[in-house]
Formats: sequence, C-alpha cells, structure tokens
Amino acid sequence: MHFDLHKTDLRTKARAGSIHTDHGIIETPIFMPVGTAGTVKAVHQHELRDDIDTQIILGNTYHLYLRPGTEVLEKSGGLHKFNGWDRPILTDSGGYQVYSLSSSNKIVEEGVKFQSHLDGSYHFFTPEKAIDIQRSIGGDIIMAFDECTPYPCEYGYAKRSMHMTHRWLNRCFEQMNRTEPKYGYEQALFPIIQGSVYKDLRIEAAHTIAEHNAFGNAIGGLSVGEPAEDMYEMTDVVCSILPTDKPRYLMGVGTPINILESIALGVDMMDCVMPSRNARHGLLFTSEGTMNMKNEKWAQDFSPLDENGTSYVDKVYSKAYVRHLFKAKEYLGMQIATIHNLAFYLELVREARKRILDGTFADWKDMMVKKLGNRL
Repeated sequence: MHFDLHKTDLRTKARAGSIHTDHGIIETPIFMPVGTAGTVKAVHQHELRDDIDTQIILGNTYHLYLRPGTEVLEKSGGLHKFNGWDRPILTDSGGYQVYSLSSSNKIVEEGVKFQSHLDGSYHFFTPEKAIDIQRSIGGDIIMAFDECTPYPCEYGYAKRSMHMTHRWLNRCFEQMNRTEPKYGYEQALFPIIQGSVYKDLRIEAAHTIAEHNAFGNAIGGLSVGEPAEDMYEMTDVVCSILPTDKPRYLMGVGTPINILESIALGVDMMDCVMPSRNARHGLLFTSEGTMNMKNEKWAQDFSPLDENGTSYVDKVYSKAYVRHLFKAKEYLGMQIATIHNLAFYLELVREARKRILDGTFADWKDMMVKKLGNRL
C-alpha cells in the first residue's frame, strides 16, 4: 500500500492524490458509501461498481461481528468474497456504535461492555478484539479502537477519553504486529484523532497520532451535533499538523457542503450514511440543491431527477415518476433515490479532484456551496 499526493490547491488546502491497495486504486478526494452490514442499503454491487464507479465501500465491525459473525466471514474468505465486492473496503472498529449505544455500555480501561441491539446479549470489545475482528472481516483499511465522545462534552472527560484512546491505540498496533492478514493481502491501520471541540486537545492528539507514522490518519468525534463552524475549525487545526504524505480521513461527514468545505481544509476521505439514508425518505441531493420527492410540486414534473446527473437513473426516471413511487410506497423509489444520491456525491468529489488538478477548485467550490444550500 502507498499514497501518492499529486497536487495541492494554491488557494485552499485541497489535495488530489491516490491510495494504492491490493484491491485497486482509490483516487482522492473520495467519498465512501457506507455498507453497514455488508451491503449499501437498496443498491446492488454491480450498480455501485459499474454505474456510479464507487471505488471503496465501508463495512461495520460492530454489525458484522453480531451478524453474520466472524466464523461465517472467515469461512467465506472475508467480506470481499462474502458480498462479491472486488474493490477496496474500509472497516470501522465499532467505537462509534459503542458511542451511539451509550445507554447500554460500560467503558473501562480494558475495553467496552455493550449490549447487542439484536437480542440483548452482552459483549466485550477490547482494542485487541477490534483488530482481530477486522482481520476476520478483511478490510483493506481498518480503524483503531477509540472512544467517540458526545457533544457537548465536558473538557475533563474529553481529555481523559482522548488519553485512553491513545493507550488503546498502542494496544491496537501491538495486536497488528502480533497477527497477520488472513486472506493474503495487506491491511493498513488508521489511528483516530479525538479531543471533542477543544483546540488544545485536538493539537495534542494530532501530534500523538502523527508520531505513529501510520499509513493514514483519521479524524473522529466530529459531526456528532456540534456547530459546523466548530467541525471545520477542528478539522483545520488537525490537518495543519498531520503529515502531508499520508491520507486524511474525516469520519462521518456529511452534507454535500460539508464535503466540499472539508476537502478545502485538506481532507482526502469522507463517509456518511446521509446520501443513502436521506434517499430512503425521499430526500434527494442535486446540483441545484435538495428536493423532497414527496412534495406535490413534483407530481407533474416530467423532467429528469437532475439535469446534470451522471447516473442512468437521472437519464431514465422523471421527478413525477419517482414521486409516484414514494407515494405508492414502492421499494423501487428508494432504490432509484439511493443510486441517484450516491452518484451525486461521487460525481461531486470527482469534479472536486478535477478542479484541484486544473487549478480552479476555490472559485468552483464557493459557487457550488451557494447552490447546494438551496431547497427546491
């Protein structure tokens, strides 16, 4: 595995690069669709690959550990073989799910005890176990086990949590060194920077993580309810410290505007459930703004979903037809909307990359941010 940085924008910190993995090249900046349980909801793998040219998807350690379980995944040859995806996969460590299940977890130095949302059974994740599970899943890029603090978060707690995350990180690297990949290809571990919205903690965490000289680095604990201005400030602080020759992954972000603003701050990789989750509720992102497909105004609008859309669904289906599907509660409506939204996100980062390379990113980004905030 290696990362090539091709160009940095002169007026912003936006970067264009490429991540080389054993399952293919990822051109950055990149948006990664979330495939929580081994599937991006409502989309076939061939549509992800062939229609919208998805370069990498995510798998979720917590969910895949509970179902189907590591035994099934190992017998199948890993998640790539299990779900038929032949391009790169990134797996998270389960830390965010532990955070989201905070009412039923108990965090101690050794790890986290939590209750399954499926059957109420209790489980215990340690940093070592998180690495072992991700070895079994077989992600090309895997994440260190961390605690994602909530927002708002008291300073003292954020500091204690950050230091524990750093101790857990050391244990993750030790477990990586004690074990080998199970399926014959390389796996890279990304540390995660925490520190809530406290600048001094983010600075300390960024320096600590940079010292590990990992293949890439992640920024966690943002997009959890804090104002966008705080998210951008913390991202900017961290990106100014992280090494330029390593990819930077901002976890769980976000809206199309968040995506562009984060790229401008020097972020290379992003993921979020927003395009697929919003699509299932009839909310579409387009080059001119957002649309609610359940609104009456689309009932007799026979124009394409997005005049500038690149996916086949934008060329074949009208706004009126997709509105009809949602009103009739037909599953096809959710599928069309999901493909459209993911195609829009991926085209957005492809265009961002093109603009970085040709030197027109800054003006284009400002123009797009104004348009993307429209409600159609």
